[in-house]
Amino acid sequence: MSNSHPITQPSGKCIIFSAPSGAGKTTIVRHLLTQDFDLEFSISACSREKRGNEEDGKDYYFLSAEAFKQKIKDEDFVEWEEVYKDNFYGTLKSEIDRIWAQGKHVIFDVDVVGGLNLKRYFQDQALAIFVMPPSVEALESRLRYRDTETEEKIQTRMSKAKTELDFANQFDTIILNDQLDRALKIAEEKVSQFLND
Repeated sequence: MSNSHPITQPSGKCIIFSAPSGAGKTTIVRHLLTQDFDLEFSISACSREKRGNEEDGKDYYFLSAEAFKQKIKDEDFVEWEEVYKDNFYGTLKSEIDRIWAQGKHVIFDVDVVGGLNLKRYFQDQALAIFVMPPSVEALESRLRYRDTETEEKIQTRMSKAKTELDFANQFDTIILNDQLDRALKIAEEKVSQFLND
């Protein structure tokens, strides 16, 4: 992925949260957004169908697979990946510009490959945090508790999760989410320290 359209004003910082599905990264990110850190959530683009009451431009930027592929050609993404066949997720450069233009820092909630790609792109401007589930079993029971996935989807997510855990040590820091209160407190400390450096 080349950068023929660099981001216009690399002024802010980035906080990247990655984890296998069900590890609790979204809960931590939502908590941090309520704190006084001047953070703004980076809305990802995706090519999947909307779920439930999801809104375009709030939960995701929903694109068709064709439109997504065109944006890849136009180099409009900081990073993107094809998670499953024709199921794309990515971060638009325009989204980062939008947030930095407001004088805020960007916070990402992305999967593990996406997180590492973002870290590679932003380097020292980014803090990449891996949220570690207490165990693979805990992860599976959380996914089942959600009750939003078919058995086949759960199995797919679980095999992906086992692979993703191997990448944990490539992140700047790992937060074990075995007790949510403690994980939130550690996340606050890490983010505060990074933004104030």
